[in-house]
Amino acid sequence: MKKIPSFTVDHIRLLRGIYVSRKDTVGNEIVTTFDIRMKEPNREPCLSPSAIHTMEHLAATFLRNHPVWADKIIYWGPMGCLTGNYLVVKGDLESKDILPLMQETFRFIAGYEGDVPGASAKDCGNYLLMNLPMARWEAAKYLHEVLENITEAQLQYPE
Repeated sequence: MKKIPSFTVDHIRLLRGIYVSRKDTVGNEIVTTFDIRMKEPNREPCLSPSAIHTMEHLAATFLRNHPVWADKIIYWGPMGCLTGNYLVVKGDLESKDILPLMQETFRFIAGYEGDVPGASAKDCGNYLLMNLPMARWEAAKYLHEVLENITEAQLQYPE
């Protein structure tokens, strides 16, 4: 059986950060998948389902309406392990290329007030699973502790 590339990453040494998870060719385009790692795997509590679900709605809305990046955004969604999110973007990109975008995204989430976009029974399959205060807190924590002080070790998967 073929091994899944994301299952070969050393999660024991993985830090919070932004990583290129994979690059795929689709037609004539390169598509880059980023690992937006918010928690150190197996070393700190994961994100709560209600917080990461809220962050998914907010980040997807922000990214798909971004004045520069909107046409390049393919997907934003949570990892099953609840330690971060995947961002899929058109283009042959590196982690540093999206750092300013991730800073903007998490600043948006950290400061968001009001109704969460798409958080209604008509628009979402589990609209009650939302926690805006916790999503804001987790976004601010990641922004201030990681994105505003990121190091090279947080931009490249551990070897």
